Amino acid sequence: MNEEQEKIYNEIAFEYNFNEGQLYQIRSGLINGVDISSYLSSDFKEEQMKQIRLGLEQGVDISLYARPEFYWTQMLQIRLGLKNKVEVSIYAKSEFVANQMSEIRWGLQKDLDISWYAKPDFNPAQMFQIRLGLESKVDVSIYAQLDFNYSQMQEIRFGLEKGLDVSPYLNPSIGWKEMQSIRKKLWSKK
Repeated sequence: MNEEQEKIYNEIAFEYNFNEGQLYQIRSGLINGVDISSYLSSDFKEEQMKQIRLGLEQGVDISLYARPEFYWTQMLQIRLGLKNKVEVSIYAKSEFVANQMSEIRWGLQKDLDISWYAKPDFNPAQMFQIRLGLESKVDVSIYAQLDFNYSQMQEIRFGLEKGLDVSPYLNPSIGWKEMQSIRKKLWSKK
């Protein structure tokens, strides 16, 4: 750090009640020449500060995620989306957990129709199964329903990918192991 940066750092360390990790992020920001005022708040934890600092260093619009209500893992997914130039406003919402944001981000990066699963009611594993179905170009409308858990979705997707008629096990009341058994019997008859 140069003398000016050292002076600013010492003033901040004296004036605020930041912990060691937060001070490290402030110091890193000063050294890397970013505007630390964006995260100079005790409302941000160390890892949140890090995501804001990294965004500033990468030149992304941190205003979309530099908010204390986002966990650092959510901030990471938004920052990665910004870095990859996807429309993060679709998932930059606190109602999505980080793993849901990740599935939406991957879908956007692969230019998939994420409207099938970009809904907070789907858990990340369900989103994953729907995304894989979209990638393999099966009709996800058959199983992109909250009534199916992710294991059931997987069995339906496997059947669709093999070109099977999944209607014999397309029922949320059938457990995934039974679905698997039915799917394997259908496959053996093909």
